[in-house]
Amino acid sequence: MVHLVNPAKARLEKGELAIGVLLRQARTVDIAKIMKTCGYDYLFIDMEHNAMTLADAVQISVAALDTGIAPIVRVPTMDINLATKLLDNGALGIIFPHVETAAEAHEIVDKLKYPPMGHRSIDLHMPQFDFVRHDAGEAAKVLNAETLIVATVESQKGVDNAPEISAVDGIDVVFVGGNDLMIDFGLPDQPAHEKIIAAYESVFKACQQTGTWAGMGGVYDRNLMDRYINAGARMLLAGNDLRMMMSAATDQATFLRGCLKIRS
Repeated sequence: MVHLVNPAKARLEKGELAIGVLLRQARTVDIAKIMKTCGYDYLFIDMEHNAMTLADAVQISVAALDTGIAPIVRVPTMDINLATKLLDNGALGIIFPHVETAAEAHEIVDKLKYPPMGHRSIDLHMPQFDFVRHDAGEAAKVLNAETLIVATVESQKGVDNAPEISAVDGIDVVFVGGNDLMIDFGLPDQPAHEKIIAAYESVFKACQQTGTWAGMGGVYDRNLMDRYINAGARMLLAGNDLRMMMSAATDQATFLRGCLKIRS
């Protein structure tokens, strides 16, 4: 019997929120247990913007598998070869940035899913199954079901094509990437601008109409996050490890500086 559970996908299937944290600084495997203890469902392992190596991402992914937190990796734009290598070595999902068309979404599914959905090559000794060799057909079926394929839209073109992207069979989540979206709209660092809010909500509406989960990142104002959750966002990025570390460290340093009472 082939058994595998993706903790983030399990949350989504129950209609709950799947909450993740982006790894920008972390390089050691203990981050999986740390973030699981903090209440997160998935690690957003970033290989697009930082210096995370393939070996780093794989080691963190394998540790996450036994911890009960899903390792999901963001690859550079349309890097199919890197994506399949990560999936062969422990990842339970791939996040593709800058997806703008249904054709790109179809290519992603074709390369990342096993037959009959796609044409991915299979490795029969994988960390997702503790390196136990299972029947190839059963293993492929389970991996197709438990691997999250996330298409990120972060441009006007991507937003406009969200209905077609979200309708592609095999795309599990359409994720709005806020920072690049705001720059593309000519509205950097303006998450509360009416055009940005309208773009987010139009993607969420498209997902609801096609039965695809909606996700979001790049917005950390709590009022806006609450609004978007109630508009349909289900796969959430809570922030990144650097932002969280600096916020807590700055707060503590400020407190300590204020403890010394100057005596006249």
